[in-house]
Amino acid sequence: MSAFLIQMQGAVSQGILWGVMVLGVYITYKILDIADLTVDGSFALGGCVCALFVVEKGYSPFVASLLALLAGALAGLVTGMLHTAFDIPAILAGILTQLGLWSINLRVMGKSNTPFLKVDTMISQFSDLTGLSNGWAALIVGLAVAVVLILLLYWFFGTELGCAMRATGNNEDMIRALGCNTKITKIIALALSNGLVGLSGALVAQQQKYADIGMGTGAIVIGLAAIVIGDVLMRKAISFWAKLISAVLGSVVYFVIRALVLRIGLDANDMKLFSAIFVALALCIPVAASKWRVHKAYSEDGGNL
Repeated sequence: MSAFLIQMQGAVSQGILWGVMVLGVYITYKILDIADLTVDGSFALGGCVCALFVVEKGYSPFVASLLALLAGALAGLVTGMLHTAFDIPAILAGILTQLGLWSINLRVMGKSNTPFLKVDTMISQFSDLTGLSNGWAALIVGLAVAVVLILLLYWFFGTELGCAMRATGNNEDMIRALGCNTKITKIIALALSNGLVGLSGALVAQQQKYADIGMGTGAIVIGLAAIVIGDVLMRKAISFWAKLISAVLGSVVYFVIRALVLRIGLDANDMKLFSAIFVALALCIPVAASKWRVHKAYSEDGGNL
């Protein structure tokens, strides 16, 4: 296999694993209409918890990944409590939790970086079982996890509680008037979102074979970029399951684009700037185009009067 194809395969597998994180961001950003900055900390928390239990404690990587999910959910629960119980704005509550998680992540691992070099991971175990390369194993494991999560989320958001969460994001006053406790729905949604983010952090740590307390830096930007890309690619999608798929698809496309940009010579240190500009343009262009269409229609109508 050529170097280019290997690089693209790595980008796709990385995009799918990060896509689990994007599903979590989708819950808060698209369903609750909250840009939850806890993500940067809970993503690293997932990787750190996974490293602690796999490398230091000798746990199964599958069990360690579930514990990472629970740790991320706990971080989301803290943000939810700060926001709902103490009326702290959601974005500030996320910043406070993210800030605290930096120290917590360092405490969890006891150092800034933990390698997975001499232990089994979900990916290496699947590779040994099937005889596939680590690249293909990472891609298949990530795809299997993403499919299972999309099915579970589709089922959950069809339940009474899930529908209440979606209604909270659409019209909080209306759903509160119907007797629903929107504080509870927000807390559960934030916990669920960050649980998925923590799981993604654990999977990415296993794929790259190390966990680092800074591995979540900029995760929220990547999540927003992936969601915007997915919306553009599947802008005609109406069903909820298609929108969930678009989040993962957007993550894959984002990482493929990033791999291509790096391949043509962009300095890796400039990737954060590239991501920020990309997200800003993706968010600004549709708004500018909509305003232009309104202005053009108004001008044409005015000319006919």
